[in-house]
Amino acid sequence: MTHNTQSSDFPFLLFRNYEEKLLFFSPVILNIHDAALRFLDRIAEELGLPMKKIEVCPGKVVSIMTWEGTNPALKSILLNSHTDVVPVFQEQWKYDAFSAFKDAEGNIYARGTQDMKCVTIQYIQAVRRLKAEGRKLMRTVHLMFIPDEEIGGHEGMETFVNHPEFKKLNIGFALDEGLANPGEAFTVFYGERNPWFHCPGSPGHGSRFVENTAAEKLVSVINSFLNFREKEKHRLNTSECLTLGDVTTVNMTMVKGGVAYNVIPAEMDVSFDLRIPPTVNLQEFEKQIKQWCKEAGDDITYEFAQKHMNQNITSTEENDPWWSTFSATCKTMNMTLEKEIFPAATDSRFIRAVGIPAIGFSPMNRTPILLHDHNEYLNEQIFLKGISVYKRLIPALANVPPLPDEA
Repeated sequence: MTHNTQSSDFPFLLFRNYEEKLLFFSPVILNIHDAALRFLDRIAEELGLPMKKIEVCPGKVVSIMTWEGTNPALKSILLNSHTDVVPVFQEQWKYDAFSAFKDAEGNIYARGTQDMKCVTIQYIQAVRRLKAEGRKLMRTVHLMFIPDEEIGGHEGMETFVNHPEFKKLNIGFALDEGLANPGEAFTVFYGERNPWFHCPGSPGHGSRFVENTAAEKLVSVINSFLNFREKEKHRLNTSECLTLGDVTTVNMTMVKGGVAYNVIPAEMDVSFDLRIPPTVNLQEFEKQIKQWCKEAGDDITYEFAQKHMNQNITSTEENDPWWSTFSATCKTMNMTLEKEIFPAATDSRFIRAVGIPAIGFSPMNRTPILLHDHNEYLNEQIFLKGISVYKRLIPALANVPPLPDEA
């Protein structure tokens, strides 16, 4: 960002020096996680909120700021965000990916502007404004900053939801990250897809017709997955009702094998990235994978880098108190909501897995979807509007009347 703007509402002006800009946008690049925690410590002090830190795995610290409500016995509201971001290929960026450069149109270019440092700072600034007005909320609000999301969440939220300190938070409803929407509407996510071969064969010299080779088996496996992929693409492209989150995506990501051009390898490996919607029977899908392996040949094995069998979704029925409050508050701001299944994977899936309703929502409309992409950016006006959105949503949710199970 250019450095002549004075408004403290701009997230990237909350940093005191370039090093801290770098650390907050990219705590997974370089060993600067501790500095990110120091930044959050300073914010907690500015807001007058107590900060708790829990090391859930070695070097993986969850930070939680707590704004206690007037009735702390009620279930609390969680505002979740993650501190890590994905790496960058600097040569593909128009500007330094960690400089938060703002162009003449007010577009702020930086890794993490959409995923999800915008939401992190929007939470903080909304709470800052509410506290400055002397507002009191009935339910306690927790601002959680969690590591490890971009690399699967195993040493972050997946572990933390089973930690005693998480249970002490007494969470009733959670907000987490969503996606930008290129149109006028705002996208809301109530569920998400699940992220889901070793082919041995006969070795030999490349001059012979060796039977039962690893490559033959590999090709059969690949063809089975890619044929399924084409069917899912066709379903998506020919239906007006389906979105990306409603179909299973399949992408081949790695192939390994071979030692020399004239030596038939004894084994080859192939990897696929599969994202499966909650409407798919996961047990039946795994049976299909086993069948593809059987058809390809003997001794083929597979394993999952990640395998999540939970398919909980959050209610978006109008009689649900959390959803009705969320949607009604958005309507008062003339916001059109489009409900979808999240096409990738966020920490919300771990929150829902323990029975807590969670909505994925990033207030970014009229914005191309650029998370993890080169030249990720967010316009300053969209960002500032998002602060106002959360300033309305946070008290609305925190003042939901006691529910029957809280009486």
